[in-house]
Amino acid sequence: MNHLHIALWGVLPYLTATLMIAGTAWRYRYDRFGFTTRSSQLHESRLLSTGGPLFHYGLLLVFAGHVIGLLIPESLTERAHIPEWLYHANAVLVGGAAGLATLTGLAILLHRRLRVPAVRAATSRSDRAVYPVLAAVLLAGLAATATTLQPHPYDYRLGVSLWFRSLLTLDPDIPAMAHAPLAYQVHALLAMTLFALWPFSRLVHAFTAPVGYLVRPYVVYRSRGARTATAARDSRPCPARKSPPNTVTRR
Repeated sequence: MNHLHIALWGVLPYLTATLMIAGTAWRYRYDRFGFTTRSSQLHESRLLSTGGPLFHYGLLLVFAGHVIGLLIPESLTERAHIPEWLYHANAVLVGGAAGLATLTGLAILLHRRLRVPAVRAATSRSDRAVYPVLAAVLLAGLAATATTLQPHPYDYRLGVSLWFRSLLTLDPDIPAMAHAPLAYQVHALLAMTLFALWPFSRLVHAFTAPVGYLVRPYVVYRSRGARTATAARDSRPCPARKSPPNTVTRR
């Protein structure tokens, strides 16, 4: 284990996490209203309606797959009687499909950003820096997934996953990551670069997802026509009550 391995897999992850947390706090403190995607739907909506869902839903599945693959140990799936071949087949099929969907959505959004002049003019410097990194992370992830199709694939659950979980206990298992295939190492380094840039780009809007809308009470809306009719009905004077014919009113 040399000094480069210690720097890459024992120090850099914590520096990235510190920069991401501190950068997000700073951004929220001094640019609270900048936590937004700077929506450009008014400039173009056809490509956005296709690329946006593909990118966002695909990215959600990719994130869920990484959480399952990195945080759930192999012993737990064995106790659940999930065969190893079934776990890896699901990871390849679902993870590969999610990665391709995310990459396709990103390609559509980038094409839209380059093709539509108004959207291109709204592209910031941070966007130009983060989009290539994001695309590289997705490509490296798909390349790492493709290596599992080999006759004797690398079991990342006995290497990369052990390294990632060891970071959470502040005792990094550096050899576990240092001996991983190059595709996984490149994917991890690009991912750390993306997380370091995250607070300073439009990706920070992921922290403002409207989760509260799921439990917010319903809002009742009434149309203007209904309110006008109700107001007109309430403003009419009540007719005077007349006595029925052939009756005597008692005084």
